[in-house]
Amino acid sequence: MSETILSIENLRIHFETFAGEVQAIRGVNLKLEKGETLALVGESGSGKSVTAKSIMKLLSNNAVVKEGTITFKGENILEKSERDMQSIRGKKIAMIFQDPMTSLDPTMKIGKQITEVIMKHEKASKEEADKRAEELLELVGIPNAKERMKQYPHQFSGGQRQRIVIAIALACNPDVLIADEPTTALDVTIQAQILELLKELQQQFQMAIIFITHDLGVVANVADRVAVMYAGKVVEVGTADEVFYNPQHPYTWGLLRSMPTLHTGDTLYAIPGSPPDLLDPPVGDAFALRSDVALEIDRVKEPPMFEVSPTHFAATWLLDPRAPKVPVPEEIVRRRNLFFTEGGQAHD
Repeated sequence: MSETILSIENLRIHFETFAGEVQAIRGVNLKLEKGETLALVGESGSGKSVTAKSIMKLLSNNAVVKEGTITFKGENILEKSERDMQSIRGKKIAMIFQDPMTSLDPTMKIGKQITEVIMKHEKASKEEADKRAEELLELVGIPNAKERMKQYPHQFSGGQRQRIVIAIALACNPDVLIADEPTTALDVTIQAQILELLKELQQQFQMAIIFITHDLGVVANVADRVAVMYAGKVVEVGTADEVFYNPQHPYTWGLLRSMPTLHTGDTLYAIPGSPPDLLDPPVGDAFALRSDVALEIDRVKEPPMFEVSPTHFAATWLLDPRAPKVPVPEEIVRRRNLFFTEGGQAHD
């Protein structure tokens, strides 16, 4: 039986600005099971990183949590003091940020950057921390670790720096690892290596991972479940197979159609329009203004989460029994047929 290690319920976060309140997170509900990988996907500004930073309580000073709870191992993180969070960050919940160069202190040797985490949270001696740091560097694929601990971040390649950041995140064997677009600045070869490394380390450490990305191709290889976010809300959630091969929300259709495949022609599909201004979110379904299959009710009433299966939900009025049948885009049908005819092994 699965064990829920982290749950987010009805989370609403606003940012106070000179122009007004930006409603960045508008009622997010998510669950993370022990040992699984949950991918958060969506365009920039959809609320992925804000959701992740709220788990770490690393939001900026102008952020206001209007409502909701974030429960980690039975305790509401949002009620924790900063002192309490210092014993959680890095030790129980760790985070890998987008740019490894800005995540590392350029004036400090990388060995010290790893050992200070171990010494703070594990109360280890300098010798014990040094030994653990060497083991971690070897584990993430940095050879000759003892000597390389004496070097500075600029003496490593981008892929190596990301491996070092992963080593720091894993230093205290966290229960949850949040990876915020960890492969964005890397070329595809190094990206594949980092993703494979994360999968291996997850199995070894039995940790849960929240993987944030806008690249659905990455999600297909790493995620157990996928949550699609748009305009500060989760609009579809399900297993990776369900979201990829039986998507229900028009926004998910658009994201999948935007992915290049071996069958992509000269023109790549692009979702029309732009995400809404969250200073004044639209009434109803926020994606309706960009959707060519929007119903009249989409512009007046927000859709609830409809159950597609016990593990698959989508917030679209198209799933209401009273809604007219809308044809699924041809590219989605082809992916679905390919998946089911090949026993779940897609070739795209």
